[in-house]
Amino acid sequence: MIVWLNGTYGAGKTTTAHLLAPLLKARIFDAEHIGYLLRPIIGDIPCTDFKEWKPWRTLTIATARDVLDLTGGTLLIPQTVLQHQYWTELAAGFAAAEIPVRAFTLHTDRDTWAARIAADTAEPGAETWRTDHRGPYEQALTDWMARETTVIDTTGLTPDEVAADLAARLQD
Repeated sequence: MIVWLNGTYGAGKTTTAHLLAPLLKARIFDAEHIGYLLRPIIGDIPCTDFKEWKPWRTLTIATARDVLDLTGGTLLIPQTVLQHQYWTELAAGFAAAEIPVRAFTLHTDRDTWAARIAADTAEPGAETWRTDHRGPYEQALTDWMARETTVIDTTGLTPDEVAADLAARLQD
């Protein structure tokens, strides 16, 4: 099974994944690394986000499939996907590989989100990127995410509480 954690940049997906992994006995697959792999190979092809590269989507699906074939169990993928076309392609690829996916969107109100990214010491240089993508995230949330993923309101919750909530939901 894949547990996909979506949400705006800075929503706490990676933090939550690291707390959730031991609760589910799951492995974390940070699909950002597929982008880092591709950048020296096709980085001369213009893009604003490596998810625009078809090979990123194809390799994300193939890697998840191959890892699960090898290890079994659950993969946690903390990755923002704002483009519905890309999400549909990923979901179809996982379905074709017969991998069940539980998709969640971590969401918080704008003020809480802004405070969290301002306090981020792990990636302080990412604030501009995150701020620039809040509007597109809100549009994607309205257009498709709220319909195709389970939205978890993390406002007022600690990362441990979010992980516990997700673990409980995944027990169902």
